[in-house]
Amino acid sequence: MRNMVDLNSDLGESFGSYKIGMDEEVLKYVSSANIGCGWHAGDPMVMEKTIDIGAKNGLGIGAHPGFPDLLGFGRRKMDITPEEGRNYVIYQLGALQAFARAKGIEVQHVKLHGAFYNMAAIDYKLSLEIAKGIYQVDKDIILLALAGSQMVKAGKEAGLKVAEEVFADRAYNSNGTLVSRKLPGSVIHDKDSAIERVKSMVKYGKVKAITGEEIDIKADSICVHGDNPEAVDFVKLIRERLEEDGIQIKPLKEIIK
Repeated sequence: MRNMVDLNSDLGESFGSYKIGMDEEVLKYVSSANIGCGWHAGDPMVMEKTIDIGAKNGLGIGAHPGFPDLLGFGRRKMDITPEEGRNYVIYQLGALQAFARAKGIEVQHVKLHGAFYNMAAIDYKLSLEIAKGIYQVDKDIILLALAGSQMVKAGKEAGLKVAEEVFADRAYNSNGTLVSRKLPGSVIHDKDSAIERVKSMVKYGKVKAITGEEIDIKADSICVHGDNPEAVDFVKLIRERLEEDGIQIKPLKEIIK
């Protein structure tokens, strides 16, 4: 039974005059921040500010590379080769790494965004090239990937430390993949139910699939969103309930050795 987990959130996704999310509020409750690198969202000013706030709160800083798709917020699939995927990540990781090092901070992890994340989760060749690219930049960076996915396998094959991610408010299929948002029941709206599922995943490595059966799952990190006041309240509640149950909230670098 485990008593430690990371809480991560996708942050730094505002761009120019467009404000997305409630970063300064969410940063109070999470332990790791996935920061947009300027392709699907984010810009140099936003990147610097988010790193600065995250570091002051003692968070682990992560790069959140996406597809070059501002209009679609990186949520549209792109037909790319594994080699292109590798270089997309190296390019964006390099940008965030420069900002972090300018402040005396090292990038803790990489978590892909949107369609890039979903494609890599099921495409081993794409995942392996991405993982190799991260390793070439910094072999000590942790790869944050969907629990049980091809990306977990690829990251370990490439020699990276890998953290497995679960979602507090999403339903799972019996094979461990997320239920499509297009289907009913894909999002869990009852907060108490979602938190009990999180506790089960963290402490016992189990979660009930949408089909009713209990499946194995590894939870090194929980993804939480904070793009509206209600979501921020949910992040706060998750942290409070986990800590009340004796589960410590720690950044990935303290969990994945």
